[in-house]
Amino acid sequence: MQNSTNPFNIIPANRVNSISEYYFSKKLREIAEMNAQGKQVISLGIGSPDQPPHPKTIETLCKDSLRPDTHGYQPYVGIPELRKAFSNWYNKWFHVELDPQKEIQPLIGSKEGILHISLAFLNPGDAVLVPNPGYPTYHSVSRLAEARLIEYKLTPENGWMPDFHELEKQDLSGVKLMWVNYPNMPTGTPATQGLFQKLVDFGKKHRIIIVNDNPYSFILNNERLSILSIPGAKDICIEMNSMSKSHNMPGWRIGMLATNAQFVEWILRVKSNIDSGMFRPLQTAAVTALGTDEEWHREMNVELYRKRRKIAEKIAKELDCTYESSQVGMFLWARIPEQEKDAVTLADRVLYDAHVFITPGIIFGSQGERYIRISLCAKEDMLELALERIRRHITHSL
Repeated sequence: MQNSTNPFNIIPANRVNSISEYYFSKKLREIAEMNAQGKQVISLGIGSPDQPPHPKTIETLCKDSLRPDTHGYQPYVGIPELRKAFSNWYNKWFHVELDPQKEIQPLIGSKEGILHISLAFLNPGDAVLVPNPGYPTYHSVSRLAEARLIEYKLTPENGWMPDFHELEKQDLSGVKLMWVNYPNMPTGTPATQGLFQKLVDFGKKHRIIIVNDNPYSFILNNERLSILSIPGAKDICIEMNSMSKSHNMPGWRIGMLATNAQFVEWILRVKSNIDSGMFRPLQTAAVTALGTDEEWHREMNVELYRKRRKIAEKIAKELDCTYESSQVGMFLWARIPEQEKDAVTLADRVLYDAHVFITPGIIFGSQGERYIRISLCAKEDMLELALERIRRHITHSL
Protein backbone atom coordinates (compact mmCIF):
# COMPACT_ATOMS: atom_id res chain seq x y z
CA MET A 1 0.00 0.00 0.00
CA GLN A 2 1.29 3.41 -0.89
CA ASN A 3 2.01 5.92 1.85
CA SER A 4 -0.85 8.43 1.76
CA THR A 5 1.46 11.28 2.72
CA ASN A 6 3.86 10.43 -0.11
CA PRO A 7 1.75 8.64 -2.73
CA PHE A 8 4.48 8.61 -5.39
CA ASN A 9 7.30 7.58 -3.01
CA ILE A 10 9.31 10.70 -3.77
CA ILE A 11 12.74 10.63 -2.14
CA PRO A 12 14.41 13.91 -1.09
CA ALA A 13 18.05 14.73 -1.73
CA ASN A 14 20.54 13.06 0.58
CA ARG A 15 21.39 16.41 2.12
CA VAL A 16 17.85 16.70 3.51
CA ASN A 17 18.36 13.49 5.46
CA SER A 18 21.67 14.78 6.84
CA ILE A 19 19.94 17.53 8.83
CA SER A 20 16.91 17.84 11.09
CA GLU A 21 14.49 20.65 11.79
CA TYR A 22 16.02 23.42 13.89
CA TYR A 23 15.47 22.76 17.63
CA PHE A 24 13.84 26.13 18.26
CA SER A 25 11.49 25.66 15.31
CA LYS A 26 10.09 22.50 16.90
CA LYS A 27 10.10 23.77 20.48
CA LEU A 28 8.36 27.03 19.64
CA ARG A 29 5.50 25.06 18.05
CA GLU A 30 5.13 23.12 21.29
CA ILE A 31 5.18 26.34 23.30
CA ALA A 32 2.55 27.85 21.00
CA GLU A 33 0.31 24.85 21.73
CA MET A 34 0.85 25.32 25.47
CA ASN A 35 0.00 29.01 25.18
CA ALA A 36 -3.16 28.14 23.23
CA GLN A 37 -4.15 26.09 26.27
CA GLY A 38 -3.71 29.18 28.45
CA LYS A 39 -0.41 28.20 30.10
CA GLN A 40 1.34 31.52 29.35
CA VAL A 41 4.86 30.19 28.93
CA ILE A 42 7.66 32.66 29.69
CA SER A 43 10.31 32.22 27.00
CA LEU A 44 13.89 32.51 28.15
CA GLY A 45 15.12 30.40 25.28
CA ILE A 46 15.87 32.56 22.25
CA GLY A 47 18.17 35.55 21.90
CA SER A 48 15.70 37.88 20.22
CA PRO A 49 15.99 41.43 21.61
CA ASP A 50 12.62 42.63 22.89
CA GLN A 51 13.40 46.37 22.71
CA PRO A 52 12.88 48.45 19.53
CA PRO A 53 15.64 50.03 17.46
CA HIS A 54 16.52 53.68 17.91
CA PRO A 55 13.49 55.90 17.05
CA LYS A 56 15.44 57.61 14.27
CA THR A 57 16.00 54.22 12.65
CA ILE A 58 12.26 53.54 12.52
CA GLU A 59 11.62 57.08 11.33
CA THR A 60 13.98 56.57 8.38
CA LEU A 61 12.30 53.29 7.47
CA CYS A 62 8.84 54.84 7.50
CA LYS A 63 9.87 57.97 5.60
CA ASP A 64 11.75 56.12 2.86
CA SER A 65 9.03 53.48 2.52
CA LEU A 66 6.60 56.23 1.51
CA ARG A 67 8.77 57.34 -1.37
CA PRO A 68 7.61 56.06 -4.78
CA ASP A 69 11.14 55.29 -6.01
CA THR A 70 12.33 52.88 -3.29
CA HIS A 71 10.45 49.68 -4.13
CA GLY A 72 12.44 48.25 -7.00
CA TYR A 73 15.18 45.66 -7.07
CA GLN A 74 18.35 46.71 -5.32
CA PRO A 75 22.05 45.94 -5.97
CA TYR A 76 23.31 42.57 -4.78
CA VAL A 77 26.24 44.36 -3.17
CA GLY A 78 24.01 46.72 -1.18
CA ILE A 79 23.65 50.43 -1.71
CA PRO A 80 26.90 52.45 -1.46
CA GLU A 81 25.59 54.35 1.57
CA LEU A 82 25.19 51.12 3.54
CA ARG A 83 28.63 49.79 2.68
CA LYS A 84 30.12 53.14 3.67
CA ALA A 85 28.16 53.12 6.95
CA PHE A 86 29.43 49.63 7.78
CA SER A 87 32.96 50.79 7.00
CA ASN A 88 32.60 53.80 9.31
CA TRP A 89 31.05 51.59 12.00
CA TYR A 90 34.01 49.21 11.95
CA ASN A 91 36.45 52.09 12.04
CA LYS A 92 34.70 53.77 14.99
CA TRP A 93 34.00 50.79 17.23
CA PHE A 94 36.54 48.12 16.18
CA HIS A 95 39.38 50.34 14.89
CA VAL A 96 39.44 48.40 11.63
CA GLU A 97 39.75 50.05 8.23
CA LEU A 98 37.66 48.47 5.48
CA ASP A 99 37.32 49.46 1.83
CA PRO A 100 33.55 49.97 1.45
CA GLN A 101 33.75 49.18 -2.26
CA LYS A 102 35.64 45.88 -2.08
CA GLU A 103 35.89 44.49 1.46
CA ILE A 104 32.29 44.57 2.71
CA GLN A 105 29.28 42.52 1.67
CA PRO A 106 25.86 43.27 3.24
CA LEU A 107 23.80 40.18 4.06
CA ILE A 108 20.15 39.41 4.65
CA GLY A 109 21.08 38.45 8.19
CA SER A 110 24.41 36.87 9.05
CA LYS A 111 22.82 33.39 9.16
CA GLU A 112 22.62 33.41 5.37
CA GLY A 113 26.30 34.35 5.32
CA ILE A 114 27.11 30.95 6.82
CA LEU A 115 25.55 29.32 3.76
CA HIS A 116 27.14 31.67 1.23
CA ILE A 117 30.61 31.28 2.74
CA SER A 118 30.27 27.50 2.92
CA LEU A 119 29.16 27.19 -0.69
CA ALA A 120 31.89 29.57 -1.85
CA PHE A 121 34.77 27.66 -0.25
CA LEU A 122 33.77 24.06 0.49
CA ASN A 123 33.77 21.28 -2.06
CA PRO A 124 32.08 17.99 -1.15
CA GLY A 125 34.47 16.13 1.12
CA ASP A 126 36.43 19.19 2.26
CA ALA A 127 36.82 19.33 6.02
CA VAL A 128 35.54 22.12 8.24
CA LEU A 129 36.39 22.73 11.90
CA VAL A 130 33.24 23.32 13.96
CA PRO A 131 33.13 24.23 17.67
CA ASN A 132 31.48 22.01 20.27
CA PRO A 133 29.53 23.63 21.87
CA GLY A 134 28.60 26.04 19.13
CA TYR A 135 25.86 27.53 16.99
CA PRO A 136 24.00 24.54 15.43
CA THR A 137 23.83 26.21 12.01
CA TYR A 138 27.59 25.73 11.55
CA HIS A 139 26.94 21.98 11.62
CA SER A 140 23.79 21.90 9.50
CA VAL A 141 25.06 24.19 6.74
CA SER A 142 28.35 22.29 6.55
CA ARG A 143 26.34 19.13 6.02
CA LEU A 144 24.24 20.81 3.33
CA ALA A 145 27.51 21.72 1.60
CA GLU A 146 28.48 18.02 1.87
CA ALA A 147 31.58 18.90 3.85
CA ARG A 148 33.32 16.66 6.36
CA LEU A 149 32.79 17.94 9.89
CA ILE A 150 35.61 17.89 12.42
CA GLU A 151 34.49 19.06 15.85
CA TYR A 152 36.94 20.80 18.11
CA LYS A 153 36.02 20.76 21.78
CA LEU A 154 35.67 23.87 23.89
CA THR A 155 36.05 23.14 27.58
CA PRO A 156 35.72 25.18 30.78
CA GLU A 157 39.24 24.07 31.73
CA ASN A 158 40.56 25.90 28.66
CA GLY A 159 38.30 28.92 29.16
CA TRP A 160 35.93 27.76 26.38
CA MET A 161 38.59 28.63 23.80
CA PRO A 162 40.13 26.40 21.11
CA ASP A 163 42.91 24.12 22.35
CA PHE A 164 45.52 24.79 19.69
CA HIS A 165 47.83 22.12 21.08
CA GLU A 166 45.13 19.50 20.47
CA LEU A 167 44.28 20.94 17.05
CA GLU A 168 47.90 20.70 15.95
CA LYS A 169 47.88 16.97 16.73
CA GLN A 170 45.25 16.37 14.05
CA ASP A 171 45.68 15.82 10.34
CA LEU A 172 44.64 19.24 9.06
CA SER A 173 45.60 18.72 5.43
CA GLY A 174 41.99 18.51 4.23
CA VAL A 175 40.60 21.34 6.39
CA LYS A 176 39.44 24.37 4.40
CA LEU A 177 37.41 26.38 6.92
CA MET A 178 37.18 26.97 10.68
CA TRP A 179 34.14 28.48 12.41
CA VAL A 180 34.76 30.55 15.54
CA ASN A 181 32.42 32.82 17.49
CA TYR A 182 33.83 35.33 19.98
CA PRO A 183 32.32 36.77 22.08
CA ASN A 184 31.10 33.21 22.29
CA MET A 185 27.63 31.80 22.10
CA PRO A 186 26.52 29.82 24.08
CA THR A 187 29.26 30.11 26.73
CA GLY A 188 29.54 33.91 26.95
CA THR A 189 33.35 33.79 26.76
CA PRO A 190 34.68 37.26 25.84
CA ALA A 191 36.91 37.83 22.84
CA THR A 192 40.57 38.67 23.43
CA GLN A 193 43.30 40.05 21.19
CA GLY A 194 45.49 37.13 22.24
CA LEU A 195 42.94 34.59 21.03
CA PHE A 196 42.45 36.40 17.75
CA GLN A 197 46.22 36.52 17.16
CA LYS A 198 46.45 32.75 17.74
CA LEU A 199 43.58 32.13 15.31
CA VAL A 200 45.16 34.27 12.59
CA ASP A 201 48.51 32.52 13.05
CA PHE A 202 46.82 29.11 12.98
CA GLY A 203 44.89 29.93 9.84
CA LYS A 204 47.94 31.20 7.99
CA LYS A 205 50.09 28.27 9.07
CA HIS A 206 47.61 25.67 7.79
CA ARG A 207 45.96 27.72 5.00
CA ILE A 208 42.60 27.44 6.79
CA ILE A 209 40.05 30.23 6.39
CA ILE A 210 39.03 31.49 9.84
CA VAL A 211 35.46 32.81 10.03
CA ASN A 212 34.60 34.74 13.19
CA ASP A 213 30.88 35.20 13.80
CA ASN A 214 30.74 38.43 15.83
CA PRO A 215 27.16 39.55 16.66
CA TYR A 216 27.55 39.80 20.46
CA SER A 217 30.42 42.29 20.79
CA PHE A 218 28.21 45.11 22.12
CA ILE A 219 26.18 43.13 24.68
CA LEU A 220 27.37 43.53 28.30
CA ASN A 221 30.72 44.40 26.81
CA ASN A 222 32.60 47.70 26.94
CA GLU A 223 35.53 46.42 24.84
CA ARG A 224 34.44 45.70 21.27
CA LEU A 225 36.95 43.54 19.43
CA SER A 226 37.26 42.26 15.87
CA ILE A 227 39.55 39.56 14.55
CA LEU A 228 40.22 41.87 11.60
CA SER A 229 42.12 44.22 13.92
CA ILE A 230 45.00 41.73 13.91
CA PRO A 231 47.61 42.75 11.29
CA GLY A 232 47.25 40.61 8.17
CA ALA A 233 43.99 39.04 9.34
CA LYS A 234 42.09 39.96 6.19
CA ASP A 235 44.40 37.69 4.19
CA ILE A 236 42.92 34.57 5.78
CA CYS A 237 39.95 35.67 7.92
CA ILE A 238 36.31 36.56 7.33
CA GLU A 239 34.24 38.30 9.98
CA MET A 240 30.46 38.28 10.00
CA ASN A 241 28.47 40.80 11.97
CA SER A 242 24.81 41.54 12.51
CA MET A 243 22.51 44.36 13.54
CA SER A 244 20.12 41.91 15.19
CA LYS A 245 21.65 42.02 18.65
CA SER A 246 23.58 45.29 18.78
CA HIS A 247 20.79 47.46 17.32
CA ASN A 248 17.63 45.54 18.40
CA MET A 249 16.83 44.60 14.80
CA PRO A 250 16.56 40.76 14.70
CA GLY A 251 13.52 40.66 12.41
CA TRP A 252 15.01 43.17 9.98
CA ARG A 253 17.58 40.59 8.80
CA ILE A 254 20.51 42.93 8.22
CA GLY A 255 24.05 41.69 8.54
CA MET A 256 27.38 41.90 6.79
CA LEU A 257 30.69 40.21 6.24
CA ALA A 258 34.11 41.75 5.84
CA THR A 259 37.30 40.29 4.41
CA ASN A 260 39.70 40.75 1.52
CA ALA A 261 38.39 41.77 -1.90
CA GLN A 262 38.97 38.36 -3.51
CA PHE A 263 37.00 36.49 -0.86
CA VAL A 264 34.15 39.01 -1.15
CA GLU A 265 34.06 38.55 -4.92
CA TRP A 266 33.83 34.75 -4.63
CA ILE A 267 31.11 34.92 -1.98
CA LEU A 268 29.16 37.40 -4.11
CA ARG A 269 29.14 34.91 -6.99
CA VAL A 270 27.22 32.52 -4.73
CA LYS A 271 24.99 35.10 -3.10
CA SER A 272 23.91 36.74 -6.36
CA ASN A 273 22.62 33.39 -7.60
CA ILE A 274 20.59 32.70 -4.45
CA ASP A 275 18.91 35.93 -3.35
CA SER A 276 18.48 39.58 -4.29
CA GLY A 277 19.28 42.95 -2.74
CA MET A 278 17.54 44.10 0.44
CA PHE A 279 14.55 46.44 0.37
CA ARG A 280 16.09 49.89 0.02
CA PRO A 281 14.34 51.52 3.03
CA LEU A 282 15.74 48.73 5.21
CA GLN A 283 19.20 49.66 3.99
CA THR A 284 18.76 53.40 4.52
CA ALA A 285 17.33 52.75 7.99
CA ALA A 286 20.35 50.56 8.73
CA VAL A 287 22.58 53.48 7.74
CA THR A 288 20.81 55.59 10.36
CA ALA A 289 21.10 52.82 12.97
CA LEU A 290 24.83 52.39 12.38
CA GLY A 291 25.29 56.02 13.43
CA THR A 292 23.70 55.43 16.84
CA ASP A 293 25.70 57.05 19.64
CA GLU A 294 27.49 55.66 22.67
CA GLU A 295 24.73 56.69 25.11
CA TRP A 296 22.08 54.60 23.35
CA HIS A 297 24.39 51.58 23.17
CA ARG A 298 25.29 51.91 26.84
CA GLU A 299 21.62 52.07 27.85
CA MET A 300 20.37 49.29 25.54
CA ASN A 301 23.32 46.91 25.38
CA VAL A 302 24.95 47.26 28.78
CA GLU A 303 22.74 48.76 31.48
CA LEU A 304 19.52 47.02 30.44
CA TYR A 305 21.13 43.58 30.16
CA ARG A 306 23.09 44.06 33.37
CA LYS A 307 19.84 44.43 35.33
CA ARG A 308 18.35 41.39 33.62
CA ARG A 309 21.49 39.36 34.14
CA LYS A 310 21.20 39.77 37.91
CA ILE A 311 17.76 38.16 37.84
CA ALA A 312 18.95 35.39 35.50
CA GLU A 313 21.73 34.64 37.97
CA LYS A 314 19.09 34.27 40.71
CA ILE A 315 17.23 31.79 38.47
CA ALA A 316 20.42 29.80 37.94
CA LYS A 317 21.12 29.73 41.69
CA GLU A 318 17.52 28.72 42.39
CA LEU A 319 18.12 25.71 40.11
CA ASP A 320 21.38 25.02 41.98
CA CYS A 321 23.39 25.81 38.84
CA THR A 322 26.81 27.46 38.75
CA TYR A 323 28.19 29.97 36.24
CA GLU A 324 31.18 32.17 35.39
CA SER A 325 30.59 35.82 36.27
CA SER A 326 32.88 37.02 33.45
CA GLN A 327 30.39 36.07 30.73
CA VAL A 328 29.23 38.63 28.17
CA GLY A 329 26.41 38.52 25.63
CA MET A 330 22.67 38.14 26.02
CA PHE A 331 22.60 34.72 27.71
CA LEU A 332 23.66 33.13 30.96
CA TRP A 333 25.43 29.79 30.51
CA ALA A 334 25.18 27.71 33.67
CA ARG A 335 26.26 24.22 34.73
CA ILE A 336 23.52 22.04 36.18
CA PRO A 337 23.98 20.32 39.57
CA GLU A 338 25.40 16.81 39.75
CA GLN A 339 22.13 15.36 41.07
CA GLU A 340 20.35 16.29 37.82
CA LYS A 341 20.19 13.52 35.21
CA ASP A 342 20.85 15.89 32.30
CA ALA A 343 20.00 19.38 31.06
CA VAL A 344 17.14 18.23 28.80
CA THR A 345 15.35 16.66 31.76
CA LEU A 346 15.81 19.80 33.84
CA ALA A 347 14.73 22.14 31.02
CA ASP A 348 11.63 20.05 30.34
CA ARG A 349 10.67 20.00 34.02
CA VAL A 350 11.03 23.78 34.16
CA LEU A 351 8.89 24.09 31.02
CA TYR A 352 6.11 21.68 31.95
CA ASP A 353 5.92 22.42 35.67
CA ALA A 354 6.81 26.12 35.87
CA HIS A 355 5.90 27.10 32.30
CA VAL A 356 9.30 28.70 31.74
CA PHE A 357 11.31 27.85 28.63
CA ILE A 358 15.09 27.60 29.04
CA THR A 359 17.48 25.96 26.58
CA PRO A 360 19.34 22.72 27.31
CA GLY A 361 22.99 23.08 26.35
CA ILE A 362 23.08 19.74 24.52
CA ILE A 363 21.55 21.36 21.43
CA PHE A 364 24.87 23.20 21.01
CA GLY A 365 26.89 19.97 21.12
CA SER A 366 27.91 17.20 23.49
CA GLN A 367 30.11 19.60 25.48
CA GLY A 368 26.92 21.38 26.54
CA GLU A 369 25.29 18.28 28.01
CA ARG A 370 25.56 19.48 31.61
CA TYR A 371 24.59 23.09 30.91
CA ILE A 372 21.53 25.27 30.42
CA ARG A 373 21.28 28.63 28.67
CA ILE A 374 19.01 31.40 29.97
CA SER A 375 18.15 34.25 27.60
CA LEU A 376 18.19 37.84 28.85
CA CYS A 377 15.72 38.89 26.14
CA ALA A 378 12.77 39.26 28.49
CA LYS A 379 11.69 42.25 30.53
CA GLU A 380 12.60 42.37 34.19
CA ASP A 381 9.05 41.70 35.39
CA MET A 382 8.91 38.56 33.24
CA LEU A 383 12.26 37.38 34.55
CA GLU A 384 11.05 38.00 38.10
CA LEU A 385 7.86 36.06 37.37
CA ALA A 386 9.92 33.21 35.92
CA LEU A 387 12.03 33.20 39.09
CA GLU A 388 8.89 33.08 41.26
CA ARG A 389 7.39 30.22 39.23
CA ILE A 390 10.61 28.21 39.50
CA ARG A 391 10.73 28.80 43.25
CA ARG A 392 7.14 27.65 43.57
CA HIS A 393 7.13 24.65 41.27
CA ILE A 394 10.71 23.44 40.83
CA THR A 395 13.03 24.23 43.71
CA HIS A 396 11.32 21.99 46.26
CA SER A 397 11.87 18.97 44.02
CA LEU A 398 15.62 19.47 43.57
